Amino acid sequence: MAVPPPASPPRSPCYLRGRAPCPQCSWGMEEKAAAGAGCREPPGPPRAAAVPCLAVLVDPDDILPGALSLIRELRPRWKPEQVRTKRFTDGITNKLVACYMEENMKDCMLVRVYGERTELLVDRENEVRNFQLLRAHGCAPKLYCTFQNGLCYEYVQGVALEPEHIREPRLYSPWLALQGLGIRRAPPPCWLIALEMAKIHTIHANGSLPKPVLWQKMHSYFSLVKTEINPSLSTDVPKVEVLERELAWLKEHLSQLNSPVVFCHNDLLCKNIIYDSAKGHVQFIDYEYTGYNYQAFDIGNHFNEFAGPRKQLQWRWTPGLEGGLQASSQVFSMPWPALWLWTGAVCLGQL
Repeated sequence: MAVPPPASPPRSPCYLRGRAPCPQCSWGMEEKAAAGAGCREPPGPPRAAAVPCLAVLVDPDDILPGALSLIRELRPRWKPEQVRTKRFTDGITNKLVACYMEENMKDCMLVRVYGERTELLVDRENEVRNFQLLRAHGCAPKLYCTFQNGLCYEYVQGVALEPEHIREPRLYSPWLALQGLGIRRAPPPCWLIALEMAKIHTIHANGSLPKPVLWQKMHSYFSLVKTEINPSLSTDVPKVEVLERELAWLKEHLSQLNSPVVFCHNDLLCKNIIYDSAKGHVQFIDYEYTGYNYQAFDIGNHFNEFAGPRKQLQWRWTPGLEGGLQASSQVFSMPWPALWLWTGAVCLGQL
């Protein structure tokens, strides 16, 4: 497939030296459901059952007692003294513990405790709605309940990917060669990721016109930034006014590129992708930032999360997304030069 060379993204007039990684944004529909008591159901068909909200507060420094309180409600047949636990340490924002009875973890509940003050960055009600929406479309595990400071949901079988699993072209080229010879083999993870992303991108907005909250949310972060900076850092950290000018410049240029607005994950780092080699399937996890956004941002953010891939692999990766969209009667309509301007801006750390 012939692919035109990517265009170089224009340089920002506010180029920042030694830019530190920015915190991720929380995304969601601009039109929220009306406020009300209890848990929310996801917007639009297919409808999912309401999520139980349990009046349990789990101590983040001693999760087991709170987890057992949840188990008594959700798995009353489990004997507390026989419950096994496994703590996951890869998370940055939250604390995560698996609770199970059998060695194979076939029936396993994950208890996730929110990090302190993360509600400043993440809309937790929106997260639950999006979790259920993805579940209704076969893109997320079961959500068992919410509690006062977290979620409890189904464990996804498989392994969390590492950058080398999806960055290396050597995992991709042999599969393409076999496909050309008519020999069927399980696709490599990078191709499966493109297909799963396409599946999520085809989730519709229930008849409403979805609007990305990218720029609004980025502006909201400035309200959280301290106006007074440590003098020792003043030469390295740009002033808020400089960042605001750069954001305005980015919005002016990137909004003109007409990237489709689709349902996005928005945080596709490698550890948020679970690969089941036995089934030849991937599933995305962690939906804190999921919502409607520019399609090109979701692609560029994924590439940026693992510091790659090389352009050759990017050219091979995108047809997988196209194929997944076409299977759902969707069209990948964004011109290549516009796509590369978007993904280039993300990968250069400008978004």
